[in-house]
Amino acid sequence: MATERKAKKPTVSPLAPARFPSMPDIPGLSLATASSGLKYKGRDDLMLMSFAPGTTVAGVFTQSQMQGAPVTWTKDAVAHGGARALLVNAGNANAFTGSHGDAACQTLAHETARELGCDPRDVALASTGVIGEPLDVTPIIEKLPGMNKAASPTNWDAAARAIMTTDTFPKGAFRETDIDGHKITICGIAKGSGMIAPDMATMLGFVATDAAIPPELLQNLLIAGTRDSFNAITVDGDTSTSDMVLLYATGR
Repeated sequence: MATERKAKKPTVSPLAPARFPSMPDIPGLSLATASSGLKYKGRDDLMLMSFAPGTTVAGVFTQSQMQGAPVTWTKDAVAHGGARALLVNAGNANAFTGSHGDAACQTLAHETARELGCDPRDVALASTGVIGEPLDVTPIIEKLPGMNKAASPTNWDAAARAIMTTDTFPKGAFRETDIDGHKITICGIAKGSGMIAPDMATMLGFVATDAAIPPELLQNLLIAGTRDSFNAITVDGDTSTSDMVLLYATGR
């Protein structure tokens, strides 16, 4: 008689916290998630962060010579200086996809901008997942209106889970401090696992604060912060096509 084989549970890292932290709101920031169904079933794989006008942004990116289309797009968006939205998809890295990948980024940025009423250059994009497969943007675009409508400042846990690929637990942290008598909040989520074939993984980090910080200073702070954190970590020496860390300051 055949016996039913139980599904093997993934091994969770011993570094995993007992629970996801209760993250405070960042005024001027809202988050939403949805399921595109492109790769994963029964889980969200899209994350949208939207920001109030006047938000500043800084970014650091992979030094790989084979950067994915979303990295190229977002580097230009950060240089442009606007920051109204960040759209992330998990399951497809949109890397090694040639002109199709560039066109996909342009379409996603324009459709997100249309939904939020902003300039497409104010939209950052990040993708993580399988390399070399064209990204079908249609299921993503279809979810944009619902995500925009459902966006909330409290959705940190869902956002951290939506950007996961081979991660075994969602990653988030926050700090509160006082600067010149003003309470400042900093929140961040990240995803990443070992860059080990065949399950090649991307490191993404998204951090936001309600402090008012001009772009040049924000960029310098991010460079200094990543030097002693993300840039001090290695698993097997590989660099992803899609790594990035973005830092937003809403000034609210």
